[in-house]
Amino acid sequence: MSASSLNDILKVLRAIFGICGYLIDHLEYRILLTFIFAINEINGDPGILPNVTLGYHVYDSCGDIMKAIDDILKILSGNKRDVPNYSCWEQGKVAGFIGDRQSITTLPVAQILGLYGYTQISYGATDPLLSDRVLYPYFFRTVQDDHIRYTAILKLLQYFGWNWVGIITSDDESGEKELRELSQKITRHGICIEFVIKISSRQKHSEHYLASIEKSTSQVLITCGTCSAHCVRFVLTSESIFQNITIILKTSWTYVLYLDLKTVKPFNNSLSFVSPTNQVPGVNNLMHSFHPSNRPNDSLLEDIWLIRLRCLSPNLYKNKVFQYLFNFTAMNCTGKERSLDYIDNSQSLVYNAVYILAHALHNMHAFLENKYPEIDPLRYDYKNKIPRARCNDYCLPGFRKAWIGAHHTCCYDCLPCSQGEISSITDSNNCQTCPDNEWPDKRKVKCVPKTYEFLSYGNEIMSPIFCSISLFFSAISFLILRAFILFHDTPIVRANNCNLSFLLLVSIMLSFLCVFLFLGRPVDITCMLRQTSFGIIFSVALSSILAKTIMVYIAFKAAKPGSSWRKWVGVKVSHSVVLKCTTIQIMINVIWLSISPPFQEFDMHSYPGIIIIQCNEGSVIAFYCVLGYMGILAALSLVLAFMVRTLPDSFNEAKYITFSMLVFCSVWIAMIPAYLSTKGKYMVAVEIFAILASSTGILGCIFFPKCYILLIKPEMNTKKHILDRHKF
Repeated sequence: MSASSLNDILKVLRAIFGICGYLIDHLEYRILLTFIFAINEINGDPGILPNVTLGYHVYDSCGDIMKAIDDILKILSGNKRDVPNYSCWEQGKVAGFIGDRQSITTLPVAQILGLYGYTQISYGATDPLLSDRVLYPYFFRTVQDDHIRYTAILKLLQYFGWNWVGIITSDDESGEKELRELSQKITRHGICIEFVIKISSRQKHSEHYLASIEKSTSQVLITCGTCSAHCVRFVLTSESIFQNITIILKTSWTYVLYLDLKTVKPFNNSLSFVSPTNQVPGVNNLMHSFHPSNRPNDSLLEDIWLIRLRCLSPNLYKNKVFQYLFNFTAMNCTGKERSLDYIDNSQSLVYNAVYILAHALHNMHAFLENKYPEIDPLRYDYKNKIPRARCNDYCLPGFRKAWIGAHHTCCYDCLPCSQGEISSITDSNNCQTCPDNEWPDKRKVKCVPKTYEFLSYGNEIMSPIFCSISLFFSAISFLILRAFILFHDTPIVRANNCNLSFLLLVSIMLSFLCVFLFLGRPVDITCMLRQTSFGIIFSVALSSILAKTIMVYIAFKAAKPGSSWRKWVGVKVSHSVVLKCTTIQIMINVIWLSISPPFQEFDMHSYPGIIIIQCNEGSVIAFYCVLGYMGILAALSLVLAFMVRTLPDSFNEAKYITFSMLVFCSVWIAMIPAYLSTKGKYMVAVEIFAILASSTGILGCIFFPKCYILLIKPEMNTKKHILDRHKF
């Protein structure tokens, strides 16, 4: 064979076994040594299986199902013969089986051994199907099944708030099954899967999956299924992609990736679920003592030293082949190198499995102690930064999730809670409505008591203004009344019924003072008094104005010689008009208070965050009847005063009544739409303004001209001037 042909063969071998070199390394060898150590320890202990010597047969299934079945049949048949249902053992009996470590090979082995009733104890198979005591009554294991691992993964994801993850699995039956069970477990708890990668031998698919990882937004991946040479190759070819991704590793993946630091490197900051590691007494010293120099016939140990530590072997041909296959340069070692002094979790598991089988044989019953897995970081160079594994950011308190055209339930928008609603937790699905007497705070994270609003004396600038105006004009009214009383015998006071003037001034003064019933916190009694007192007082004033207007009209008619109107001249008519008109208003108010009186009301919905304390009118019809009746009195006074406005100068008070009624009607006509369009304290302010404005208009238009004559022009307050129509 030529040198070129040999090189070509070596290249092919290197391509085939370039990755597998990491799979035949020291992990399985350490497990084998621990297994043998446990057997020898039991045989040397007279307290366990006295007078019985344990032997063993060791086969490596290499992760291949057919080879595992063939190995089991050879052990059962004896003498390395594969003869099903026949035993060719000349001495000794098969007591039980330890292994296998992988679920994919353990399942068919358990099925075969279940037929023959042989006990099998696995130290690594985690398939939940093996927990079925009906299908596998003779199968036991020293590790928990994958259901516990799925629960642990779920709790880990929930702890860090990760709900947007990717999954890497093997493209085989085991990978499909684990993917299905893991997906069901995490999606039931609101965790979404961004993508799934199924590792196979097809390179095209691998490139497609790498592109998916690069485009993904999740920084957390979960592994499941079996880890073969293809998965290691996939990891090594995408080392740069995995640098910023945290991978939650399955136990079997962890075993493979522990074999070489080069393989572990892409999985920096990743997590693995393994059972607690127990120190096996004596194994550490045993591993530390192993060296090719003291085990010259152990070719496997020699290969491990060559691959792991690059130590030259006495076999020059092996050195050349291994250096070419695994692309390294070997060197002479000092003899102090150690490669087997690392204690792995699987060593304690296989050690326990051997002792469990021995005690079972000794005590004739099975004993199995399982422990929940714990999180074991592969590397410890974390940078205090939690990986991102969410489709979008959290919805902060005060917001809620809103799924708007999203394919996954983990992808959503965050919308602020609606008016009157809060959310006090992160990622709230719905907002909660606050009670009627409470309102969300500015952040909408908690409900706070609503503020009460009314036209108070202390907190509103309008209240002092209204109080000042009311007191000022009521004092003016009182001073005018006092002046009229002092000058009651003068012609200007007597010219148009001084009693009506006194009554009108008193009612105007009281109308100014009734403003105080509208200020402050409303209660039932003030709600009833404010409307009824306002209605009755204004009715007295308007009735007095109407009576004065009628008396002007009668006086003008009676001035003609032989007029029949003379019999109506006198105080009886005016008093009768005032009494009857006021009585009608009083009856309306009595009926109103009897049927549906005003009462205190809490308006919780007109303004956000505010409870308006206001007066409910009770009967709206009665309220508008009061206003309507006052409007009728004002309209009659206006029309009648307008008709007699051209009377001689001695009776020109009709002009001032016309002006006052124009002011009154204008104010209240403008007040009604403003009153209906406002709420709370502003509605009360509109009504107070209407009362003050209309009262001031009546006071100014009717009485200020007379006060001008009384106080400024007393020379005009004579009978001669009153009778002279060319003056005044």
